[in-house]
Amino acid sequence: MASSSLVKLNASSSSWIGQQSFNQRSGSSCRLPVSNRRVSVVRAAGSYTDELIKTAKTIASPGRGILAIDESNATAGKRLASIGLDNTEANRQAYRQLLLTTPGLGDYISGSILFEETLFQSTTDGKKFVDVLRDQNIVPGIKVDKGLVPLPGSNNESWCQGLDGLASRSAEYYKQGARFAKWRTVVSIPCGPSALAVKEAAWGLARYAAISQDNGLVPIVEPEILLDGDHPIEQTLEVAERVWAEVFYYLAENNVVFEGILLKPSMVTPGAEHKEKATPDTIAKYTLTMLKRRVPPAVPGIMFLSGGQSEVEATLNLHAMNQSPNPWHVSFSYARALQNTVLKTWQGRPENVDAAQRALLIRAKANSLAQLGKYSAEGESEEAKKGMFVKGYTY
Repeated sequence: MASSSLVKLNASSSSWIGQQSFNQRSGSSCRLPVSNRRVSVVRAAGSYTDELIKTAKTIASPGRGILAIDESNATAGKRLASIGLDNTEANRQAYRQLLLTTPGLGDYISGSILFEETLFQSTTDGKKFVDVLRDQNIVPGIKVDKGLVPLPGSNNESWCQGLDGLASRSAEYYKQGARFAKWRTVVSIPCGPSALAVKEAAWGLARYAAISQDNGLVPIVEPEILLDGDHPIEQTLEVAERVWAEVFYYLAENNVVFEGILLKPSMVTPGAEHKEKATPDTIAKYTLTMLKRRVPPAVPGIMFLSGGQSEVEATLNLHAMNQSPNPWHVSFSYARALQNTVLKTWQGRPENVDAAQRALLIRAKANSLAQLGKYSAEGESEEAKKGMFVKGYTY
């Protein structure tokens, strides 16, 4: 990578990742002479480092979070079909225009993850969507992975593809105006998870993160631990700690600048089919325990995914995690938990656009208040309380 420089290992990284992250793993036959064992870290990202840090801090700004509208065309088609619309580019464009042109959205939203099609689209008036976002001080982002495929040799698990050609694609996305990226891989508790699946997920995320930073994009690191299963919250915590330990090991191995990344973790909850449902306070306790054990304070922002929780559940859980100071900005990167009521309000009808945009602002403001620890569920609609978990959900 261009213009790499060496800096001394500092406490914010070494105490969290462990000495082996920067030397050989234990048991290795390779040993440096004693006189040469001074440890250094290559700070990658070259000339983009300052910009990456600034972008990450902008997204992780008080009272704001991320609107995720990066559904693939196939998934967008399912959403449109739920209100009786055909899956055409015109309908996808119309819906995303509704979302992105909502007046006042930038008061509560700091970044928006787009699908490739949307990144290159414009409004019906001819204004580029990236410019619509910039005018509201919202950072445009881009989904860069190519989806999940079966992982050979695993316990019916998946791996995420998309590293081939990622550098050239990232450069083109940056040129178009994107300033951060998203790569989603998944881990399944009912399937193990196997050591192979965890390592594959961690390594893929780390390579993607390094490539993104090298091309000026802040990487969102997202190993989603699926809600599927009837396991207790203690098992989710155990798996989450294992996954994030592996992720940060490989991020360090790939010289990723921690100050220039964002995380998109799952909340630590029981499996969706577990007999006992956890309270927001319990979820906050387990989730923050995991994060404090695994995430360096150098990371500027934790932007949670909703993962099939209802709109109100996702907001309540975020609110519970912001009742005391955290080492990082703790916020949201929601798709369904921001859009569900909006889509049902719109119904594909032009006369409903204003009402749908008001519904989006209601949800965005609720999560803004939750980020500040000031949310109340009083007055929330019954629709917003409906769960959205789908077993075996594909994105």
